[in-house]
Amino acid sequence: MNSDAKHAVESIKPRIALPELCSYDLEYSNRALPAYLRAVEAAGGEPVVIPLANAPEEIAKAITSCSAVLLPGSKADVDPQKYNSLRHPQTNASDQLRDAADELLLQDAYNLHKPVFGICYGLQSLNVWRSGTLVQHIHSQVNHSAGAKIEVAHNVLVEPDSLLAREAAGDPDGGSIPVNSSHHQSAGTIGDGLRVVARCPDDDVIEAIEGTQPGHYVLAVQWHPERGFERDAVSANLFQSFVRAALEWSAAHK
Repeated sequence: MNSDAKHAVESIKPRIALPELCSYDLEYSNRALPAYLRAVEAAGGEPVVIPLANAPEEIAKAITSCSAVLLPGSKADVDPQKYNSLRHPQTNASDQLRDAADELLLQDAYNLHKPVFGICYGLQSLNVWRSGTLVQHIHSQVNHSAGAKIEVAHNVLVEPDSLLAREAAGDPDGGSIPVNSSHHQSAGTIGDGLRVVARCPDDDVIEAIEGTQPGHYVLAVQWHPERGFERDAVSANLFQSFVRAALEWSAAHK
């Protein structure tokens, strides 16, 4: 590829599909969504919001124009029936519309090897879709529910030689990074084709997973990089790495 063609490809913003956050709490969804949009745009992507009320065929049509999938957080919890568990008393209501949208997005991404980036609920949704399970309520002395106003909830220990270590932490040897976790559930049994790449060292709670298939960018974190991308290098790196993968996918499929 000559330099002019390469520049033309790089100047195109990859379209990133992301579903609305929660169908039954529009105030929360409308309040939280803009942070994801800003983070994608700052990294050079074009966010494409998928309305949860859209018919499946409309969602499928919208996905075809996108190069990657971002699964954001949510007010909901994944329905425990999806991983054959009884509902815990502190498990939030499920969101059938969000689940349906996530499943369509993930099916398309896995069929075509489009990059996938999950955040908080997005990690849980991905893990269950891949036949994994969830811890429905974390029992720990560590603060995993710090909320949006707390910069750092705790540190996580990143596995060496992982996508997370190389692309986000900037160190292939892994190490400890501070995160702004805000969740009461976490991955339990890890789904097919996924592996654990970060845990909270103080209680062993899983904080990040990634795909194991070579050449397919799949990464999900339990914390909220969209809240800190403007001032935190790791958060910014997560979005830049993801959008870069989307750009590479788009260039390869022109």
